[in-house]
Amino acid sequence: MDEHDQDQDGVAGPVQPGCDLPGVARAREVTAGLREAMDDVVRSVAVLAARVRDAHDARVWLPLGHSSWASYCGAEFGISRAQAHRLLDVAHALAAIHDAVTAGTEEVSRTRHTDPDPAAALDYGLSQRALVDVCARRGDVAQLITRRLATLTRDGQERLDEPAVREVVRQAVHDVRTTPPPPPVCPSADPALAALRAVVDDLAANTHAIGELMLEVAPAHLSDAEAADVLALLCEAIGEPLEHGLAARRYAISGDRRALHGTVL
Repeated sequence: MDEHDQDQDGVAGPVQPGCDLPGVARAREVTAGLREAMDDVVRSVAVLAARVRDAHDARVWLPLGHSSWASYCGAEFGISRAQAHRLLDVAHALAAIHDAVTAGTEEVSRTRHTDPDPAAALDYGLSQRALVDVCARRGDVAQLITRRLATLTRDGQERLDEPAVREVVRQAVHDVRTTPPPPPVCPSADPALAALRAVVDDLAANTHAIGELMLEVAPAHLSDAEAADVLALLCEAIGEPLEHGLAARRYAISGDRRALHGTVL
């Protein structure tokens, strides 16, 4: 094999089984080290959040003569007020997520509480940026995690392993980050409009219940196309258009009423 065959246009070809090309072992060693470093960076977010939470709960700035958390962070660590508050956002968001996991997965919760490293209990592989982004909506994230863990349990997975829980958490954070919050609804002084809004709320609640039924048949990990194949007979049996059934399923997964626009609502 000549040099051109091995590296055409500067792109190396795949290593064939049995080949012992110079540098392959070193490349694998460097790659393993890079992967370990990446894992350490992600895990450090959990460690940092645990330390920030403990320090803030203990109000450690007072014995050290600082007037506030922000001034303490500036004097002790040389970070800005904005950075100090971002640290709190990370800690609060991760704590809310962990509480939802603890409540929703008894077996995993029991395992995590016995972990000798308390920071490991908060390690879901999330970046600081992701946690800052969802801090203001951490209640939405927690509700989404709780609902999805309950759905998986109903689907027969009595004991959820940690990779499955991590995936639920990461997907919930992703969904909340990429879905804008619904606009605030102001109470109306018009009785007719208020009554109409109540009817819409009842319809949404009933549709959510239908969506939960759809999830029992077509779990959340299925795509819409895969779920459609599974739900077609069920929707026909209950007299529900398939499009409505899929929209209800999306609503049950996300909790976002906009999933019903153009179908049920």
